[in-house]
Amino acid sequence: MRYLFALILCLLASVSGAQDWEDRQRFGPADASRVLRVLSSTDTALFEPLLRSFVAVNADTAIDYLVASTSELDQIFRQTPEAYDVVISSAMDLQFKLANDGFARPLEDFPYPGWAQWRRSLFAFTSEPAAIVINRDAFAGLDIPHTRQDLIRVLRDRPTLFQGRVGTYDVRQSGVGYLFATQDARTSETYWRLMEVMGGLQTQLYCCSGEMIEDVASGRIAVAYNVLASYAVARADLADQIEVIVPSDFQTIMMRTALVSARTPRPAHAQVFVAHLLRQKAAAGGGSATSLPGLDLTRDAAGQSTIPLQPALLTYLDTLKSAGFFKDWTDAVIQ
Repeated sequence: MRYLFALILCLLASVSGAQDWEDRQRFGPADASRVLRVLSSTDTALFEPLLRSFVAVNADTAIDYLVASTSELDQIFRQTPEAYDVVISSAMDLQFKLANDGFARPLEDFPYPGWAQWRRSLFAFTSEPAAIVINRDAFAGLDIPHTRQDLIRVLRDRPTLFQGRVGTYDVRQSGVGYLFATQDARTSETYWRLMEVMGGLQTQLYCCSGEMIEDVASGRIAVAYNVLASYAVARADLADQIEVIVPSDFQTIMMRTALVSARTPRPAHAQVFVAHLLRQKAAAGGGSATSLPGLDLTRDAAGQSTIPLQPALLTYLDTLKSAGFFKDWTDAVIQ
């Protein structure tokens, strides 16, 4: 049995090593008695302070931090849930389905507000709006779009300027992009009008917020829609090139969530990590570790603009529903 267990661990390590990660870094002592494997969609640069603060107070534990896109993360974890201890993602709907499908371990004696958790298995710890990010030089002399109608107007008025220079998530590839798009569509028909206008301008499609932000800053594109505001605000080095706008007509705000794998071989230590994460980020406005905006637990609700952590998140993950949405989105954006 001992040799069989060792063989399984070797096979898991082999599968993990073959994966083409967006990033992979280890934090903590090389001779740590245990290594927590954290699978995440959050860029390492944004999460590194929190990871370092954890290993600083847990000297016998190291962290193997593995980064993948939201959609890839979901697929990877479903295939080998025993290979990871903690999963962190901005795609609330995919995370909710993981918990609903039994992939998350309920945490005992873990008090947390009902609106910020689901059945003690899935825990929200940030509040992050989708934003419009513009290139300051490209918009010099133009009205700054503070609503989606404003954005539609400026794009229609200057088609030559914006042809091929508008960006958004490719919702077929990005889990958080799909989440933002479906929530926008549920809230207002303005979303579809905007998609049609953007599609007519040969919109550039992206997997990730980071790439959109870089391209806006360089001037390759002039404006990006539904970017994670937290990622853009964190780029203080680009403040002279970009402006971050949270639309005033209605906000789409997601909560980044964490879960402990139901098949983790280190349940107690995984729970200690999640507890540290929540203490740092989800406490009366947020904590100091990471530049991600924390969750204010002093409120009795997440707020009207925040996507609720509720079963309604599963609506657009239904096969027929998602197929219909993808068709409508493709017809509008890829013209």
